[in-house]
Amino acid sequence: MEGVSPPGPTHVSGRSILRWQAIGFSILVAIMWIVEAFRIPHYLFGESAEFLWTRAIARTLTVCLVWAIVHFSTRRLLQRLHELEEFLLICAWCRKVGHNDQWLTMEDYFDSKFATGTSHGICPECAAKQLEEHRRRSCEAVAKTD
Repeated sequence: MEGVSPPGPTHVSGRSILRWQAIGFSILVAIMWIVEAFRIPHYLFGESAEFLWTRAIARTLTVCLVWAIVHFSTRRLLQRLHELEEFLLICAWCRKVGHNDQWLTMEDYFDSKFATGTSHGICPECAAKQLEEHRRRSCEAVAKTD
């Protein structure tokens, strides 16, 4: 499926998300203090007209506790997302790498991503397997000629 492209990384930074989250909770705290300062509970619900510091502080602490839980949970999720975005998308059949809406060979990917050349080699495990296979075929060939 050549038309399928790998998902791109998110374009919003984690710091930006956490910053907007903090701004939102700060606005919420400010609104709570404004509501208390203008005695809106008195006008809407018939509560006492005096400014209640304890109520404002208790609400502020509650919102700050919720903000801390949300902040650390979001930060952990963003770190995990960042880890997942660093994975290479590799085709299970042809071993091409998905990069920038293209499917590149490993060599082309490394050349475009790291500007480094590639060469071919063989690891010791594969070398041992290939040598064993070569010896087996050589023995079979000798046995057939005899």
